[in-house]
Amino acid sequence: MELQFYTPQNDTLKKYMEGYYFFTENETEEPLHYWTFPNNYCIVSINQNSRTQQTAKKISIFPSSEKNISANMVFRYIAPIEIYYEKMVNEITIYFKPLGLLHFADDKQPFFWENGMEYNPFPDFKREMQKIFDLPTRQQQIENLEKYWLCKLQVKDLHLMNQIILDVEHDLKIEDIAEKHQVSRQHINKMFLKNIGKSPSEYRKIFRFRNSVSRKKESKSLTELSYDTLFYDQSHFNKDFKELTTVSPKAFFKNVDIEKGNLWLFI
Repeated sequence: MELQFYTPQNDTLKKYMEGYYFFTENETEEPLHYWTFPNNYCIVSINQNSRTQQTAKKISIFPSSEKNISANMVFRYIAPIEIYYEKMVNEITIYFKPLGLLHFADDKQPFFWENGMEYNPFPDFKREMQKIFDLPTRQQQIENLEKYWLCKLQVKDLHLMNQIILDVEHDLKIEDIAEKHQVSRQHINKMFLKNIGKSPSEYRKIFRFRNSVSRKKESKSLTELSYDTLFYDQSHFNKDFKELTTVSPKAFFKNVDIEKGNLWLFI
């Protein structure tokens, strides 16, 4: 299986989307089975002619004879998720940056769609996604996918939330962030749960983890890497890695291809 991750072609979309990839239906391929590891993106997956079973720890996708469009959202992504495809189906998966999807949210709908709940944010969503899947070339699919999301863009004032996220990423203490922005710690926690779907401590832990993965090649040792990416010490580094990946940092870097941003461990 070949996978290409596309960065948005439109400069406006680049502010809100990290990118997206396509799977193409293939009856001859064997089942695809892998673990994917936490990140702070909000992930929307759209499938054609398929059936999805989703729990907190596993997503299974099966081809279906029924002609349909189904979609799901993953946002509170604080432990590995097992992904299983019985057969490859047509799929578009979009990675929205933290807060990114909020700028496309219809205020009439709930923002966070719970695990197992069908994601259908707009009245024309399924119809337009079906049209995109049916286009003959990848470039046409990309152009129309980006055109669709651009027409749904509703830029919101999230300046304060953006500033607080930056402070969390720079490892400021929550009480210091609260004092800086003249809000309470409880208010910051509520803002994170409302706008990102996870707590500040969960967000910070995942940010450190992802930052350490992206900087692994720059470090001479795991000890150096742990200090370079704002872990308190080697013990803290090991503890967070095991919580987020179920394995030690050494085992993780040995078995996962960190050159690919999706961080998949095939089973």
